[in-house]
Amino acid sequence: MQYPVFVEHEVRLIGHRWSPRVHELKQFLARSGVRFRWFDIDSDPDARHLAASVAPGSETFPMVLLPDGTVLMDPTVEALAQHLGLPTEPSSTVYDLVIVGAGPAGLAASIYAASEGLHTVAVEQDVPGGQISYSAMIENYPGFPRGLDGSDLAQRAVAQAERFGVEIVVTRRATGLRVDGARRHIQLDDGSDLATHTVVLSFGVSFRWLDAPGCASLVGAGVYYGAATVEASTCRNQDVYVLGGGNSAGQAALFLARVARTVHILTDRDSLDETMSQYLVERIQRTPNIVVHPHTTVVDAGGSGHVEWLLVRDTATGETTRVPAYALFVFIGAAPRSDWLGDTVERDEHGFVLTGVDDACANPAGWPLERRPYPLETRVPGVFAAGDVRKGSVKRMTAAAGEGASSVELIHDYLREARRPEEPARQSATGPGARTSVTRRDAPYPPQPSAS
Repeated sequence: MQYPVFVEHEVRLIGHRWSPRVHELKQFLARSGVRFRWFDIDSDPDARHLAASVAPGSETFPMVLLPDGTVLMDPTVEALAQHLGLPTEPSSTVYDLVIVGAGPAGLAASIYAASEGLHTVAVEQDVPGGQISYSAMIENYPGFPRGLDGSDLAQRAVAQAERFGVEIVVTRRATGLRVDGARRHIQLDDGSDLATHTVVLSFGVSFRWLDAPGCASLVGAGVYYGAATVEASTCRNQDVYVLGGGNSAGQAALFLARVARTVHILTDRDSLDETMSQYLVERIQRTPNIVVHPHTTVVDAGGSGHVEWLLVRDTATGETTRVPAYALFVFIGAAPRSDWLGDTVERDEHGFVLTGVDDACANPAGWPLERRPYPLETRVPGVFAAGDVRKGSVKRMTAAAGEGASSVELIHDYLREARRPEEPARQSATGPGARTSVTRRDAPYPPQPSAS
């Protein structure tokens, strides 16, 4: 048997096709921009040969082989990130600005803040980019007329932030927000505490899970949330389903249609025109192997260890039909992951953060200052919200980035009014007009080329 040839610096992942752990690691590597190759232990002879050569007799999967020869047996995402050299811990405990969430809003805020001299860290519980890193192709972002991959766009923003000295910490989750006089404290899931003058909450939203009996146990084994770019290659010549009628669903369907035999789009609306951009609707109509099923949803799923069938329901008639399926990609909206804020920051009934532009937060109870909250400021002075997590925000990438950038000017206003005479602004190494110092990191994120 000829030993496979690998690209230099390529990560190799060995595991079972329908393993949720394999899916989790594949998705992390792809969204992080790390070049990797996956070997299916069930169908690829090279996979068995490779596994036996590095871990003789072991049946522990998934197995990750790093370019330096390190072999990781069923690693967590955090452990894999650490071995890849990705920053999982902040370099300091005190900052001018802590940004929670490194999606479009958080990355934009970090770029503007650091470029203007603020010592800035962005804490991301997953990988930078947020929802955009799931997108196969973004075509309506200004400045890119031919479009680009969402993960690529996220990596460009990360590189830009890094150039200005932003720290971006990955796989680290914020668990609490505490106010102590002029300081705000962000607690992280490893027990560490970040003290800061200001905070931007830009952690976005998470995929809303499908409430269907058989789907929860099959996540990562045929039921996927936002994973079309990662799992498309495994769907070659198969019949797959996309649940949802928004732009993300349309982009996923078009991407999957390149390899799948048939892509079925299920939407609870009468047509895609109601919820999807016209350019995507027109492309879907021109794609012969995409079939749209209006007023249809999924009510159950099942199979032997992976998805083999779906039970779909016509929402107009109530009639149900069981159909064979290889995979189900779910895009049914998103909800904010804001429970960790507790009662410190005011939120609406859905968990979206209220800011000064909202009537309920214009004169919040307990507000300690004479002025009203700034437009993007929460009921805690110096704590701002930007992007999808903010109530009333436009759920578009350009709008989120704009809010992130706008929050920085409000932060400067807040710092100017809060600065005491005996505490003059520190001089920045970034040039005239900068307000505070910048601490730069040496190790860039990510350390590898784009995913394969």
